[in-house]
Amino acid sequence: MLEDLTVKDFALIDSVSLEFSRGFSILTGETGAGKSILIGSLTFLLGGKASMDLIRTGADEARVSGTIFLEPNARSAREWLSDHGIQPENDRVLLRRALRTNGKSASWIEDTPITRAELVEFTSLLVDIHGQHEHQSLLRIEEHRRFLDAFAGIEDEVRAFTAYYSELAAKRKLRDEMSTSEKERAEKAELLRFAIDEITAAKLSPSEEDDLSAEEQRLSQHEKLFAVLEQLTESLSASDGSVPKLNRARSHLETISSIDPSLSPLLSRLESAYYELDDIADSLRQYHAGLAFDPSRLEFIQERLSVIYKLKKKYGATVPDVIAYVESAETQLVQLESWESNRKQVEQEIADLERTVYRAGTLLSEKRRQASEALEKQVEEILGSLGMVSTRFRVQITLREGTDTMQKSGPYGFDTIEFMISPNAGEPLRPLVKIASGGELSRVMLALKTVLAAADEAGTLIFDEIDTGIGGEVALSVGAHLKALSAEKQIICITHLASIAVRADNQIKIEKTVQSGKTVTRAFPVSGTGRVEEIARMLAGDGMSAASVQHAEELLSRYAV
Repeated sequence: MLEDLTVKDFALIDSVSLEFSRGFSILTGETGAGKSILIGSLTFLLGGKASMDLIRTGADEARVSGTIFLEPNARSAREWLSDHGIQPENDRVLLRRALRTNGKSASWIEDTPITRAELVEFTSLLVDIHGQHEHQSLLRIEEHRRFLDAFAGIEDEVRAFTAYYSELAAKRKLRDEMSTSEKERAEKAELLRFAIDEITAAKLSPSEEDDLSAEEQRLSQHEKLFAVLEQLTESLSASDGSVPKLNRARSHLETISSIDPSLSPLLSRLESAYYELDDIADSLRQYHAGLAFDPSRLEFIQERLSVIYKLKKKYGATVPDVIAYVESAETQLVQLESWESNRKQVEQEIADLERTVYRAGTLLSEKRRQASEALEKQVEEILGSLGMVSTRFRVQITLREGTDTMQKSGPYGFDTIEFMISPNAGEPLRPLVKIASGGELSRVMLALKTVLAAADEAGTLIFDEIDTGIGGEVALSVGAHLKALSAEKQIICITHLASIAVRADNQIKIEKTVQSGKTVTRAFPVSGTGRVEEIARMLAGDGMSAASVQHAEELLSRYAV
């Protein structure tokens, strides 16, 4: 559920902050006031494509943010967040998106930056926008299968089928990898044995390369190290060096601190510095005295590093990777050497899984066909009440093409599912995704969402064009359906029709004004007298006439909660 929306420098919007609640919210305003701009800003936040003309004139960037509450049944959205390492806070996530004048946009969920594709992927699990085609789930054919499965109540069975399908694919891959000729298996086994012997003989340790590299650097630059150390110890320890000078200073400070005790803390600090520097000088003298160049040791280290480099080039990017390769090679070797004894077991497992997948897939197909008839009937009944009396709605289920001996499958079963529609009598059924009318598409979605209200995970539905080309009784019916659906979903709708607006729990007015010589779009909630006047304006174009006000009050009294 969308809880709030903040828009800054987006098109004609200077700055708007809105809060949304559950139930049915309506956006109204005069034509050209900017209602679609507000929906456009929300579409942008949810991952819609952006162009630079969306940035308000004179601004450096457009920014939109919003908070979404994750409903208890938003399982897919929660799994998505978990997979991407994002933790919701109190079941809420903050979405942010910005578009800059250089044409670049940036998106975040909480504080995690994400791509636009990822943003669309996540938000499409929670919000459906109807009227902005990019975000409509009905225009994604793969979603038609999900709609039907939700209606049929077989989502858990589909997930189980997917698990069987994945396991079968893995077993077949293993069989294909191992089903090579005896000569090829022998050659591969020989290569694995050679790798195991080569790595084992090297007796590598995980930290060896770092240790040897450090020692090699010291030995290869021995002369420079020795010379600098000699200069350093001389500067610290000679009669005119730092340590003797510091000692004399300590003696002087000791004398004057006996005269002025307030200097005693400085004496303590100077003594600490003297002893610390004296200890450093002593440590450097010992290091310098023990420094020796061993050309044979340098040669050994360089040869050893060469061996490690060659092993890394062949078996892994790091020494731990090379060591881990041994375990992997040993496992592969066991599989190759025991292939004949394991082959029958793998083949049997594949056969068992094929039977399981076939039975589960066949059962899914049967349940889908049974559910499709009920879905078609219910959707057509609702569409009839929404002014699409002659509309035919069909669920087209076709089996994937297989062979004479095997039914071809996908991860969700044997079926390809697509919604088909004929909006007018005498017209043939056509794919739903090819419907041109946004109003028709929105009403089809309203019908589907009404039927699937309890099963659908998307908690927010936004309708931009649902009242296109309707009025009278149809408008009343659309308003009634939207109101009924708002008991299960958060509904946000743009409308020009008072008969729909009066059904809303919350009404937000959009208006265009001029401030400091610039056109600005504002948005604010209306209630009480303000709402009566806005409904009156929608009825008669005049929010102040007695007749229109009285009519508005009657409608609100009859339909508003």
